[in-house]
Amino acid sequence: MKLASIETYTNEFVCFVKIKTDEGQTGWGQVAPYNADITATVLHRMVAPHVLGLDALDIDAMVDLVTDREHKFPGSFLRRAIGGVDTALWDMRGKLESKSVCELIGGTPGGIRAYASSMKRDITPEKEIKRFLTLRDQYGFDAFKFRVGAECGHDIDEWPGRTEAIVPAIRQALGDQPALLVDGNSGFSPARAIEVGHILQDNDISHFEEPCPYWEYHQTKQVTDALDIDVTGGEQDCELQNWQHMIDMKAVDIVQPDVCYLGGMTRTLRVADMAAKAGIPVTPHCANLSMVTLFTMHLLRAIPNAGKYLEFSIEGADYYPWQQGLFVETPFDIRDGKATVTDAPGWGVEVSPDWLSAAKYQVSQV
Repeated sequence: MKLASIETYTNEFVCFVKIKTDEGQTGWGQVAPYNADITATVLHRMVAPHVLGLDALDIDAMVDLVTDREHKFPGSFLRRAIGGVDTALWDMRGKLESKSVCELIGGTPGGIRAYASSMKRDITPEKEIKRFLTLRDQYGFDAFKFRVGAECGHDIDEWPGRTEAIVPAIRQALGDQPALLVDGNSGFSPARAIEVGHILQDNDISHFEEPCPYWEYHQTKQVTDALDIDVTGGEQDCELQNWQHMIDMKAVDIVQPDVCYLGGMTRTLRVADMAAKAGIPVTPHCANLSMVTLFTMHLLRAIPNAGKYLEFSIEGADYYPWQQGLFVETPFDIRDGKATVTDAPGWGVEVSPDWLSAAKYQVSQV
């Protein structure tokens, strides 16, 4: 069974990938959101020529071959492009075997605890609290993540005093029971991150994500070593050797690969295995309700070192207008604070024909 064609359906924000074999089997995947049209160009120019005609079931070989053939072009766009093909091939294999991807990688369908993940940094503590309480009462969330500092902020807060105000305010409003997580988005120096970390510890915040510039592993390790709470990171990292280095040096307590940024399920499973061997949990990054959240749900139901919860974005059309209308039926149904991986073959989702008809179409084929 050979890979015969790769089709992409694209706008600026989203690119869905459809693969087809010479025997007629098909599968759907997705590249990482944002500048997805650029990733589609990379896919057709730098991935498709290497993988078309290869064994459609040997995904590992395809992933490695592209890395070898395009060794002069490491980095994010190539990995994102590989991920589009990888995830489509996993969907095809699931349909071929009448199994969910979760089952293909050793897991079982079922529920998974989710945390309500806020993407807003310009929101006041009062408005964030109101959102969290509504989500708790409506969907049963018992874990929440919010933002501190400013993105790559060099110790400058979104506005003066916001971090010091929002941390105790949310803990007080939600009470002692919910798990609370914060994201620094590379905002702090080690000294300031440690200072903020002590505020988090005093308010029983359990997870401090990407406190320092994510590429400065030694800075992050200083924070990890200084605090008693979990310091986490890795969402932006897309090179396996960097992952091995980060894990070997124990820069973080929890790793957070993004399936789409890293290059698909195959490469993410490799990172999860690296972390498992080091005794480190995996709580992936998946910050929007495109297919990346679905990929992550399947992953977390299968790996032995899965973290405590699934990241689940709470942002709607005002923040993510591009994520509207992607699917015929939403695969994201939160009940009692949990998402559900079904036993439907592959990813178990159907892309909206209306969305596809409005997208830019490209095809590469044997």
